[in-house]
Amino acid sequence: MKNFKSGRYISQGYYKSFQPTAINRQWVVENMEVIQLLSRADRELGRLDMYSNYIPNIDLFISMHVLKEATQSSKIEGTQTNIEEALLDKESIPPEKRDDWEEVQNYIKAMESALIELQKLPFSSRLIRNTHKILLQGVRGQKRQPGEFRVSQNWIGGSSIADAKFIPPVHTSVQELMSDIEKFLHNESVFFPELLKIALVHYQFETIHPFLDGNGRVGRLMIPLYLVYKGILKKPVLYLSAFLESHRTLYYDNLMGVRETSDISQWFKFFLVGIIETARNGILLFDNILQLQKQTDTIIQSLGSRAANAQKIINSLYQRPIIDADQVQKVTGLSFPSSYKLIMELERVGILKEITGGQRGRKYLFQDYYKLFL
Repeated sequence: MKNFKSGRYISQGYYKSFQPTAINRQWVVENMEVIQLLSRADRELGRLDMYSNYIPNIDLFISMHVLKEATQSSKIEGTQTNIEEALLDKESIPPEKRDDWEEVQNYIKAMESALIELQKLPFSSRLIRNTHKILLQGVRGQKRQPGEFRVSQNWIGGSSIADAKFIPPVHTSVQELMSDIEKFLHNESVFFPELLKIALVHYQFETIHPFLDGNGRVGRLMIPLYLVYKGILKKPVLYLSAFLESHRTLYYDNLMGVRETSDISQWFKFFLVGIIETARNGILLFDNILQLQKQTDTIIQSLGSRAANAQKIINSLYQRPIIDADQVQKVTGLSFPSSYKLIMELERVGILKEITGGQRGRKYLFQDYYKLFL
């Protein structure tokens, strides 16, 4: 990677845009630190994938993984919705916070839709555009060409292009640069470790900034989608946004470092450390979920005739750990009085906790499970 040149600045009159070098070519990894981190990252991902493969009903828990990722990724872009708010219905959100709430919900929809599309579509520009379209549908960026690559200049940071921190390439080269990414991802004649490949693609995508809005969120979505597409992970259980949010300054500095000094090795090291740390946290989370599941099952079995319906509620809560009496009715088919009695029983044994403090419209949280994702 010694001969890597990230690109060059091109004068566009009163500003300079950055034109990145194409990445669809042969790569040689020479940095031993990168190789060592790559080996560790592969091992940790293998362990995480093993957990996701052998945990019973793993799909029950993935919804909360995606929801946490949605809030963390959106937070990087300035959205303030937290996990508890994201779990609520729109009507329960104060009007002034609904725009943020809707952006988080769109992120969840975009991820879920992309995972379904990956079953019939390759990892491609088409998939990326479709994902972007869902992400911006009906929210603040809905007038900024959802699902379409930009046809005008954009910039990053600053109130205008005149004081921007970074100006991506001109719009006329976006299609060609995105095509280059797609070719690189599917070029079987070029051997390059998959984790370094998606690290490089993430950098290149953020540098191209192909959309007028939503680039950061789409760029982060691409990481777990690619890992699932390549079979590195069987389930989408690794999300880097929490790591990137907690190291936000380093994240942006390392991206700019590649553009300014062509130091791609430092970016690879940062990315791989993120993979290692996130995978380890994921393994710890699954351990904690299994322990909680075991404890909860023991409590449920002590409920006698209510145990079967209580288990249905618990399975629902693993997907979305907040519930009300109406939802209990739908899940169990019980009458309203019986549903309320079941809630009271689950509250008595410490599984549910009432969180509204009101007499009407009460909502209950599976608090011990919810806390695992904070």
